Amino acid sequence: MFKKKKKKKKRVCVIGLDGVPYALLLDLCQRGIMPHMSRLIESGNLHMMKASLPEISAVSWTDFMTGANPGRHGIFGFTDLKPDSYDLRFPNFMDLKTPTFWDKLGKQNRKSIIINQPSTYPARRINGILISGFVAIDLAKAVYPLSLKTKLEEMNYQIDIDTLRCREDTSLLWESLEKTLSGRMKAFDSLWDDDWDYFEFVITGTDRLHHFLWTAYESEAHPQHARFLDYYRRIDGVIQEIASAYRRLAKNMDGFFLLSDHGFCGIEQEVYLNAWLTKNGYLVFESSSPEKLREISPSALAFALDPNRIYIHSKGKYPNGRVDDSERQQIKDDIKKDLEKLRYADKKVVRKVFDTKEIYSGPHVDHGPDLIVLSEKGFDMKGSVKKKEIFGRTSLEGMHTWDDAFFWSEQKQDKVLEISDLAEIFMEKLG
Repeated sequence: MFKKKKKKKKRVCVIGLDGVPYALLLDLCQRGIMPHMSRLIESGNLHMMKASLPEISAVSWTDFMTGANPGRHGIFGFTDLKPDSYDLRFPNFMDLKTPTFWDKLGKQNRKSIIINQPSTYPARRINGILISGFVAIDLAKAVYPLSLKTKLEEMNYQIDIDTLRCREDTSLLWESLEKTLSGRMKAFDSLWDDDWDYFEFVITGTDRLHHFLWTAYESEAHPQHARFLDYYRRIDGVIQEIASAYRRLAKNMDGFFLLSDHGFCGIEQEVYLNAWLTKNGYLVFESSSPEKLREISPSALAFALDPNRIYIHSKGKYPNGRVDDSERQQIKDDIKKDLEKLRYADKKVVRKVFDTKEIYSGPHVDHGPDLIVLSEKGFDMKGSVKKKEIFGRTSLEGMHTWDDAFFWSEQKQDKVLEISDLAEIFMEKLG
């Protein structure tokens, strides 16, 4: 008798490249810096993709892993306000209001292995393995199951670079980028041969490099230009290694994907929204030199939180809120109209102001901002309450962008993708 042929196990493998824009990826492929990625593009389909609004990792990666928008999953930024307060808090993975797609896979008895997923700290139980990415403070709380911690420590696994020190020390930046990537690859080598249905590997060093040394990419005369390109050659080698391992396992590339969570570009000016709101009469502080948002005056109509979220100072929502429901829409319309006129050196600064009632849906919409300010490229929105002037610069060189993230798959996608669409694609691929 002939034995019944065993059905081949479906597997999905995803590589995430934090903050890598579509145009940069194409450029480096065309210049021969990333030959392995170039071959993937030739054999598959590279799509431009929209990130979250706001276009920051905390929200975009959460959109990615839930397949939902902030109105449903409840994460609106890296920071939020404590209830009935003007004090900041840092939402974490326990604040997530909806399941991730690997939670859903776990209910189907599918196993996931996830290395360096941002916005999953503290790590929680999944059917498989989860190593949290930034913002993760303690490795012991960033790993599930905890028994994996000792093995990671033996690999010198490091969650993230020291962003404050690396921002000022280029030598330390390169050293740290290599150390974190080396640790990720050791984790990959250790975990790849386990039994799994979904495997994810995220690189965040790309985002860090772009924030601190974007001009090294733009200018061939920059002293760090060659090292910038060398780092992407290293990334290309990682892509080749993981793609080859997947091809040996699956015999094709049908379930292999790459993506970024947002795009990037250089900064011309930082734009301090609370300074703009103050100069235009929407925001008043009790102090002439405020240090904290709690110094807001009861007469204020609106305020901003990083990076580009504007909140109407609503009565009943905030301790000293004064805006009635009947006034809220008019104030939003006025801010939108005024902001969209903002110019710098005769350049348009604001591309569009979104009313979140129009772009978010779900039970938590009212807990989020009222407006999202999408800038033109080069104008990086900030929520500092200390800045007096609307425009300024810091040592940061690169900023996030919204609609030039990328997604690569073997299959062509017929619609304009948003990052929240990917969860469904992966779930369908696994059947």
